[in-house]
Amino acid sequence: MIDSGNTTWLLISAALVMLMTPGLAFFYGGMSRAKSVLNMMLMSFASIAVVSVLWVLVGHSLTYSDGGPLDPFVGGFEYLGLSSLIGEIEPMDGEGGGGYPLLVDAGFQMMFAVITVALISGAIADRAKFGAWLFFAPVWALLVYFPVAHWVWGSGWIGGLSIGGYEVIDFAGGTAVHINAGAAALALTFVLGRRKGFGSESMRPHNLPFVLLGAALLWFGWFGFNAGSAYAADGTAALALVNTQVATAAATASWMLVERFRYGKVSALGFASGAIAGLVAITPAAANVTPMGAIAVGVLSGAVCAYAISWKFKFKYDDALDVVGIHMVGGILGSLVLGLVAAEVAGGADGLLYGGGFGLLAVQAIAVVGVMAYSFIVTWVIAKVIDLAVGFRIPEEVETNGLDHELHAESAYAFDELDELEAEAEAVSSPTPPGGETASPQAKA
Repeated sequence: MIDSGNTTWLLISAALVMLMTPGLAFFYGGMSRAKSVLNMMLMSFASIAVVSVLWVLVGHSLTYSDGGPLDPFVGGFEYLGLSSLIGEIEPMDGEGGGGYPLLVDAGFQMMFAVITVALISGAIADRAKFGAWLFFAPVWALLVYFPVAHWVWGSGWIGGLSIGGYEVIDFAGGTAVHINAGAAALALTFVLGRRKGFGSESMRPHNLPFVLLGAALLWFGWFGFNAGSAYAADGTAALALVNTQVATAAATASWMLVERFRYGKVSALGFASGAIAGLVAITPAAANVTPMGAIAVGVLSGAVCAYAISWKFKFKYDDALDVVGIHMVGGILGSLVLGLVAAEVAGGADGLLYGGGFGLLAVQAIAVVGVMAYSFIVTWVIAKVIDLAVGFRIPEEVETNGLDHELHAESAYAFDELDELEAEAEAVSSPTPPGGETASPQAKA
């Protein structure tokens, strides 16, 4: 028997998470330079197309089915094509009462896979071949995302890790999504290298309204991301929703205070970036801290990530749109802080500040290091092979002229067409006869 309320909530949550990837496209597109905005946005939209199909073919199966001898590391082939899930119902709380169709869960988790791949693209803005990205996205999903998601949410080694009775907490994707994507982004920056002019030329966002629109869509969709991970329209979903809101709000305030202290001004980009940092950090902890704990997570993430995005200039890696500084650092912070502020009253175990032991912090740290190391190493290998085989980075002249024109024969803003129309209008109003002289000798005199 299907519980229509819980099923409806999961369907809505899946739609909200799907909306996040177009939101990410606007967020990244606005942060890019005008000559490459379409290319940046297409990388997110292409991820929707490629990963959605791959998820149905093998992704859900590799993530959630039993992998036999390899089960600690990757799932098996029980759900290939998802046909076996049609008509199957997952009972709530392990009972035979109301439940939700397993196909809804498959659709919900599909959206997580899509946005995780899309997140990586922001680190390599302005310099990656689009064709190479289309090859990288499915290979990375197969070799990195599906196995890591199996570790965390399937029956893999992270989900089964226990120290002193404490088990890993990752409610909605701090490790599987954000640390995973952030570590991959860092690896790609090493393989592709820095953009021409990095550190010496201005590479400011070309469209801040796009950035704010993208941040708003991401914030909105994140309620499905976090509260939907409760898998029921219940008190856990309510707690996750409230915690998501207040952590994000606190992070924006914290980021703006850091900006005011460092630069004397508050920026729209800082507000948007602070919001994403708060959303990332609360993701693993959304249902395992109190609202006051969520505010603490938000304040901490906003301040730390505001400083972390400047590390790229110190260490000379070109993380174009701050994927490492926000997603990897925010994911690490949110995952580890659970070891301190997790509250049993909110579900799970107590952290150190609530009277718990060091076990929770220890298992969280093991999960963080394991995902980060695996994602970085395997991503570096994938990117290096692609680079050697077909070339991952665009030629310098393409980077200079802009990826939109050179790779897609399009322009986000029709400046060239406007210039041509103005020139034609001037030619009509001031005709020039053969010989190059103006129509009016008196005017020339």
